[in-house]
Amino acid sequence: MAATTTRTLKLLALLQAHRLWAAAELAARLETTERTVRRDVERLRELGYPVESVRGTGGGYQLAPGGSMPPLVVDEAEAVAIVAALRSAASGSAAGVAEASVRALAKVTQVLPPKLRKRADALRAMSVAIPGQSAPPLDAEVITTVALACRDTVEIEFDYAPAARAGRTPGRRRVEPNRLVPVGQRWYLLAYDLGRQDWRTFRLDRLKNATPGKRSFRPRAIPGGDAGEFVRGSLRAVHQSHEVTAVVHASPEVVRAKIGRWAQAADHPEGSLVTLHVEDARWVAMAFGSLDADYEFVSLPPELLHDLRGRNARESRALYLMERERQAD
Repeated sequence: MAATTTRTLKLLALLQAHRLWAAAELAARLETTERTVRRDVERLRELGYPVESVRGTGGGYQLAPGGSMPPLVVDEAEAVAIVAALRSAASGSAAGVAEASVRALAKVTQVLPPKLRKRADALRAMSVAIPGQSAPPLDAEVITTVALACRDTVEIEFDYAPAARAGRTPGRRRVEPNRLVPVGQRWYLLAYDLGRQDWRTFRLDRLKNATPGKRSFRPRAIPGGDAGEFVRGSLRAVHQSHEVTAVVHASPEVVRAKIGRWAQAADHPEGSLVTLHVEDARWVAMAFGSLDADYEFVSLPPELLHDLRGRNARESRALYLMERERQAD
């Protein structure tokens, strides 16, 4: 009976993962016969799963839409991805979506097996949501390993490859992990680096071979008390050097949705007061240009002003030459 139940669950997982399966292909995947596949399909139907038979060439079995959603069979990576996506939606501002996501998150977490629930709970509790940020791509193994270390307050070691321009060589790091923070399309780990004796921010896509240690620790107080703001501040300090302020004729919500990774937006009588930290004028032009709204600079460093004027002059010249050519034709 145990083997039969296991095979039936595998069949259900296959049907949920693919639109249409040929009977022979299912038999090969399950290492059984087509006759046994037919019996297992009947067993699923008895349990209430709407499995349809498709006749003719190219036919087979498929899971049809039912009156209610059947229980899902998901693996570890899929479970973590579901929890991460629902958590991101639950912290969003879309009308009706956040509340439904909270309910769905509670239901999904409740029915997960103990091992998966432990990992999902760690990710949900140890990650910080930043308004206006979309859910970044995930490496389920890395992110759950780090999330568990954050939750269990145990040291973790990993190989880390800093950015090439940072001038630092890759190496093994030993840290006290604190929180996971998604910013833009990246996940970051905020941790106390035991080798540097200071707080550090690590990009998860540059983190490999994470191994939790056995020594637990008492969590240190995060400077400023806000993990999300600390990570954003550290990113600005490393990658950006100029501060630009402008009044944008668009709501703060629109600004955050489009350039929230790089900019801060506050309410202003004419729309938003936007503060942007950039390395050079290219980012100023790209960021404000992507808003598709009028804006006026409040403060702009002289070196950026000179660079922007040069860029605008070249653009104006190119447009003038094109217009003159058209008129000549």
